[in-house]
Amino acid sequence: MDRNEALELLNQHLKSENLLNHSLAVEAIMRGIAEKMGGDVDKFGLAGLLHDIDYDFTADDFHRHSLMGAEILSENGLPEDIVYAVKVHNEVHGLERKSLLDHALYAADPVSGFITAAALVRPDKKLEEVQLKSLKKRFKEKAFAKGASREQMQTCSELGLELEEFLDLGLQSMKKIAADIGL
Repeated sequence: MDRNEALELLNQHLKSENLLNHSLAVEAIMRGIAEKMGGDVDKFGLAGLLHDIDYDFTADDFHRHSLMGAEILSENGLPEDIVYAVKVHNEVHGLERKSLLDHALYAADPVSGFITAAALVRPDKKLEEVQLKSLKKRFKEKAFAKGASREQMQTCSELGLELEEFLDLGLQSMKKIAADIGL
């Protein structure tokens, strides 16, 4: 499945603009991780793009979230490693993250929301002026973007990345697509 087909599939299942933007942001971060770590950029991008494909159906039942998504992806012929990464990005299932792809998606998911929140508190609501320094400061503020799990973001260490490096990678990746996600 190429990116255009994946976008079409995503748009069939997700209707929320915020969720679509989140998916694009996670895709960008996953591509950034793949570039840095020598992974398959397109594969990592597809996993990021499609990771929440079931969210409109499972938002009220987190125990079904990612299982339904994995089923949708499997039915549409996506590779098993992408299907598994999508399944294990929801820790509620207690499944082991085995591959670089699994670890990357798990860490990338909350960092996209954290960086988005950092942009939205700015007067211009744009990523352009968000700096790593402010992300590091906000990371310590438990009340800021409290839905973005700090513990989950810190699993970037399983990728061999320091938190500061990971936050910067996420920020730079999202800045590349800022216009596409309204930031």
